[in-house]
Amino acid sequence: MLHHLVSSLKVVVLCFLVAGAGGAMATARLQTDAATPVAAGPSEAAGLVVTESPRSVAETLDRLEAILEDGGLKVVARVDHAANAEAAGKELRPTQLLIFGNPMLGTELMQAAPTAGIDLPQKFLAWEAEDGTVFLAYNDPAYLAERHGIAGQDDVLQQVSDALAKLAQGATAP
Repeated sequence: MLHHLVSSLKVVVLCFLVAGAGGAMATARLQTDAATPVAAGPSEAAGLVVTESPRSVAETLDRLEAILEDGGLKVVARVDHAANAEAAGKELRPTQLLIFGNPMLGTELMQAAPTAGIDLPQKFLAWEAEDGTVFLAYNDPAYLAERHGIAGQDDVLQQVSDALAKLAQGATAP
């Protein structure tokens, strides 16, 4: 079943690569003015889709990474912000970023809107809140389309939103 989900998601995600959540997890699509400074809380970050995960940060991204790789998507990097903070003598609750994409399609998007390169490759961020709740977030494709002036792609944007929500749901499902 997971392989079937990945196969169907691969086509959609590879078609647009604009950076989740859905299913039974609590989801919030957050729309605020991009120029407004944002606080660290998930309910205040402009253009993010955020969901809770019942797993740790590492387990959530391990699961997401496996889904992406099984679907043939290229995982570019995994950044452990907490480990980097520790190396600098600072403390940070578990926080990791997973960067993935497809250069063939990302290049096409940047040809259409060069500024999209600031948001590509696609990213998922997982972090542990002060109360121990783990969240998984990605950029809302509609927000990115607005941000970069990508017009006339409503159907594709909806498909990408649905695919990213399914990826996030796969990573956060019990």
